[in-house]
Amino acid sequence: MLHRKIYQLCEAKSDVWIYLRDQGRWLERARILDIEGDVVTIRYETEDDDEVCSWEEMVRLESIGAVTQRLSSVTKTGMSSSDLLVSDDCPEAEQIRPRLDPDK
Repeated sequence: MLHRKIYQLCEAKSDVWIYLRDQGRWLERARILDIEGDVVTIRYETEDDDEVCSWEEMVRLESIGAVTQRLSSVTKTGMSSSDLLVSDDCPEAEQIRPRLDPDK
């Protein structure tokens, strides 16, 4: 099942976070480039003080412990809850409303 999900993420060409169980580390914003047998080719970037490095690794499918994908994000700086867009189709109980009491 993991092989099929990783194949779907490879086809989607989206950024994923991958936990390498044997190395005990996360690869952030990685792209799954290819799957051949049980070998997965992954590309990602790392940032050091003044240097950005691009890496391409081949890892075994069995060493992948978890794969996560960001579904959405909203910036928190300079934005209040009244600035968020609310769909008219959203049920009223799920809509974000400004608080009536500013002390809470």
